[in-house]
Amino acid sequence: MPWQPLSDWTHRHVLDLAAFSLDDYATVLELAQRFRSLPSGGARRLPALQGRLMTTLFFEPSTRTRSSFELAAKRLSADVLSFAPSASSLSKGESLLDTARTYVAMGAELLVVRHRCAGVPAGLAAALDRAGERVAVLNAGDGLHSHPSQGLLDLFTLARHFNPVAPTPAALRGRRIVIVGDVLHSRVARSNLWALTACGAEVVLCGPPTLLPAAFAAFVAAPPPGQARDPVAARGPLRLVRSLEEALAGADAVMTLRLQKERMHQHLLSGLESYHRLYGLSHERLRSCAEAVPVLHPGPVNRGVEMTGDLLDDADRCLVQEQVLNGIPVRMALLYLLASGLTAV
Repeated sequence: MPWQPLSDWTHRHVLDLAAFSLDDYATVLELAQRFRSLPSGGARRLPALQGRLMTTLFFEPSTRTRSSFELAAKRLSADVLSFAPSASSLSKGESLLDTARTYVAMGAELLVVRHRCAGVPAGLAAALDRAGERVAVLNAGDGLHSHPSQGLLDLFTLARHFNPVAPTPAALRGRRIVIVGDVLHSRVARSNLWALTACGAEVVLCGPPTLLPAAFAAFVAAPPPGQARDPVAARGPLRLVRSLEEALAGADAVMTLRLQKERMHQHLLSGLESYHRLYGLSHERLRSCAEAVPVLHPGPVNRGVEMTGDLLDDADRCLVQEQVLNGIPVRMALLYLLASGLTAV
């Protein structure tokens, strides 16, 4: 793919999918499909980001997100630096901003940031903008707020499932997508709510009241935080259902979420066995859905809790490995677009 700066891409940073328009989703999916369609054999590097430097600033553990961002950058011929908090000057009192500016001084133009606190990537992006730094920040997950690249790769995975030839936002229109489980603690669920409803899907949330407060029914009803209006003119409907059997009826796809015990500071569940009995997915449970309805999970999966091991290992029904695979072209697309925006400055 020749390097072509994209003048219609308006995002300096990618911090939250609430700011994405339908055209933005279409652009990411189209680019991801092009990258996904490249031959798997032979030379696998493209020269698109040759000479550019990406740094991953991860303040939380990660396997899939960090590895796929680094692989995506390398496949675009970018140089990559990985940051490890325990081996950095943060232990000597250096601030996060000063750490980031150190990497920028080394030539980093793309900063991929993950942090346990919501708003850190956005705050870092704003501070770097005020300082006049020529750098793009990509949120790789911040607290309970957002995980935009995961939301986009989930969207791409579903679009490819429904229309492998043309995985566009239109492939989601009118589809009923069920999201089950720990929505309260899930930044992935929040990003998926913005993405799926933007593409016209009907989203059904299901879970116990302690993990799915009733307020989520209005999650996409108001303009996104910090924006005067919603960039999407008409979103798909969003509703809450407590019964998993009722939620699964007529579903076109099901996403189950990890129980994030590390974020739970109160006793929100009576036990894992009772949770699995009420909300765990299995082949038996999925019989109420359409035939061969796909199952997604952002990972890592707690076997026997969010879904049975047999379902997780069923490649015909479970798209977890496909999600991992699709994370690479989607993140290639995001890096390409952000670098394009820097070129246009």
